[in-house]
Amino acid sequence: MNPLIRRFDPSEEYYFEEGCYIHELSNDMDDPLMSVARARLPLGGQTRWHRLHKVVERYLIEAGEGLVELARQAPQRVAAGDVVVIPAGCAQRIRCIGTEPLVFLAICTPRFEPDCYEDLET
Repeated sequence: MNPLIRRFDPSEEYYFEEGCYIHELSNDMDDPLMSVARARLPLGGQTRWHRLHKVVERYLIEAGEGLVELARQAPQRVAAGDVVVIPAGCAQRIRCIGTEPLVFLAICTPRFEPDCYEDLET
């Protein structure tokens, strides 16, 4: 691995079928132990029920308010500064419930790859 600075480019954000906008900040084969994506849910937006196989995910809430649901736990409100730890294989979804978009970092270990994603609503 070589030292690297990745520059933020807002034009790289894309809509992901899960129901949110994603900007991959760091997800590279040269750094297989972790990935970081910026996720954005518009007002009232919600992700689909899903889980990641063999990947632990953490949500670091940057802005807005959300309602996160994890497996069979009661829904929990989250806001800026909160961290949600999601074990590998745990069913999950999150909804924007505030007055501004919900923005959070999705930090995955090891790094997120499309094969680890399972949509639980199909």
